[in-house]
Amino acid sequence: MSDAPPRVRLFAALDVPRDVVSELTRWSRDVAGSVEGLRLLPPESFHVTLCFLGWREAGEAERIGRVVERCAARATGLALDGAAWFPPRRPRVLSAAIADTRGELGDLQARLSAALAEEAGYEPEHRVYNPHVTVARVRGDTRLRRAPELDPPAPLPFDGTAVTLYRSLRGGGAARYEPVTRVGL
Repeated sequence: MSDAPPRVRLFAALDVPRDVVSELTRWSRDVAGSVEGLRLLPPESFHVTLCFLGWREAGEAERIGRVVERCAARATGLALDGAAWFPPRRPRVLSAAIADTRGELGDLQARLSAALAEEAGYEPEHRVYNPHVTVARVRGDTRLRRAPELDPPAPLPFDGTAVTLYRSLRGGGAARYEPVTRVGL
């Protein structure tokens, strides 16, 4: 029997408005028929990841939530900005790219990343922040040799609705996300 404390997977994200979720749902369903082996994600999972913290002791969630609350700020002037495959050479994930015309989303992500690094032992990404909303994953038994060309989603403008610390629940299909701390914007 293990004495290790319980662990949870955590990430901070910007929530998107309902009209964006509706457009991404429509778009992902349209493109699913043209790409074999795509598994669509449920619309309730659509978000823009700011910082993925990974596995943490469950007791850390409250303290991390306070950092998220303190750093939460508006992210306006955003827009859906085309299809994006990750990684580009051997695509496994289909996303909608996000344009950050005012730089507020990038500023929010940088501020949150720095605060989490200082106060919660977060290891910031070394690559440039690339905001997107994941809408589908390539099934494990399917291999795409290159990223298929797709019609993009409508270039819908929007503002973020909330900054949320989520707990990722895995098992039995697509991960489900449970809010731990949410700050409305």
